[in-house]
Amino acid sequence: MAAKSKTTAHKWQFKARFRRHAFGWRSGPAITRVKEAISEIKKVARKDKVLAAEGAVSFLEKVSPALEHVDSSSGAIGTAVNNAIAALVDIIASAPADEKTRQKWLERLFEAHAADEIPYIESLAEYWGELCASPEVASRWADELIGVTRMALSPDKSLRGHFHGTSACLTSLFAAGRYDDLLDVLKDEDFWPYKRWAVKAMAAQGKKAEAIGLAESSRSPWASDLDIDRLCEEMLLSSGLVDEAYERYGLRANRAGTYTAWFRAVSKKYPYKKPAEVLEDLANETPGEEGKWFAAAKDAKLFDEAIALANRTPCSPQTLTRAARDFAEKNPAFAVEAGMAALRWLVEGYGYEITGLDVLNAYSFTMKAAENIGVALQTQERIRALVAAESFGERFVTKVLGRQLGLSQ
Repeated sequence: MAAKSKTTAHKWQFKARFRRHAFGWRSGPAITRVKEAISEIKKVARKDKVLAAEGAVSFLEKVSPALEHVDSSSGAIGTAVNNAIAALVDIIASAPADEKTRQKWLERLFEAHAADEIPYIESLAEYWGELCASPEVASRWADELIGVTRMALSPDKSLRGHFHGTSACLTSLFAAGRYDDLLDVLKDEDFWPYKRWAVKAMAAQGKKAEAIGLAESSRSPWASDLDIDRLCEEMLLSSGLVDEAYERYGLRANRAGTYTAWFRAVSKKYPYKKPAEVLEDLANETPGEEGKWFAAAKDAKLFDEAIALANRTPCSPQTLTRAARDFAEKNPAFAVEAGMAALRWLVEGYGYEITGLDVLNAYSFTMKAAENIGVALQTQERIRALVAAESFGERFVTKVLGRQLGLSQ
C-alpha cells in the first residue's frame, strides 16, 4: 500500500520566494534560491517521500515563471535548473504515491512543461518515463501522446511541427518496453535528440551491434558526438566488451570539465588500465594540448610524465609555479623541473595576465627546491641560459630577473 502524506498541511518556504517574476536580471540570487529550494525538498524527503515529491512538483511548476526576467546568457541559471530537475526527478519517481496522486503530479508537470516559455524545464520531458514510475503508467501516457507525436515527426511537412510532448512520448514508450512502437514512430526521424531513443530501443531488444551502427551513422554537425560516444560505450560495457569500449569510446565518452576530472573519470571506469597508459592515451587524444595534462599527471603522482607533458606543448606558468612551490620540500627534483618549465613558457611569452610577481615566484620557488637537493648553482646557470635567450616581445622576464642573473636588461 502506498504511503500517505498530508501534503496540504506543510508550509514550504520556497513557495513564497518563487512567485512569478520574483527575480530581477541578476542570476546569482536566483541560483542561490534554487539551491535552497532543492535542499529544503531533500531534507523533507528524508522523512516523508510523498510530501517531498509534492514539493518537487510545486517547485517545477513555479520555477520557470519566477525566472523569466533573469539574464540567462551565461548559462549558469540554466545549469542550476537542469541540476535541480535531475535531483527532483529521482524524488518524484521514487515516492511511494498511489496511482491517483501520481497521475495528478504528471498532469500538473505536463501543463507546466507546456507553459514553459523561456524554456527552463524543457529537459523534464526527457525524464517522463522515469516520472511515470511504472510500465503501466508509462504506457498510458504513451497512448495519450503518440498520435500527436506521429504527426509532429511526420515526413509530410504539412503535418510536421513542434510538439512539446514529443520527448515525453518517446521516453514513455521506452519505459513501457514498447520498443517496436518506438522504432516505428522514429523510422523516418533524423533529429538526434529523438533518434537516440531508437538507438536505445534497439539495444534493449538485444540488437546492440545494429544500435551502435545506427548511432555512428547519425553523426553530424547537429548531433552530439559526446552523447553518441556515451551511448555506444554503455552498450559495449553492458555486453562485457570492456577493451573494445575503452578503445573505441572510453576516452571521448568520459570527457569532463577539466583535464584532471577527465583523467579521473576514465581511470575510475577502467581501473584495470594503468594510470600512465590512460594518461598517454588521453594526451594522444588531444594533440597540441599535451601540456594541459600536467596537473592530472601530477595529482596521479606520475611526476616524470608530468614534466615531459609540460615541456611538449605550452602549460600554464602559474600552474607549474604552484607545483614548484608545493613540492619544493617533498619532491624537490620534480619541483625544480616544474619551475624550469614555468620559466621556459614565461620566456616564450605564454601565460594569462602575467605579472612581475609571477616571474619572481617561478624563479624563487625553483631556486628553493634546487637548494634542497644541492643543485642551486647548476639550476641558476640553467635559468641564466634560458633567460639570456629570451627574444619574445619586450623581454619581460629579462627585465624582472636580469639583476639576479647578472644579465643586461
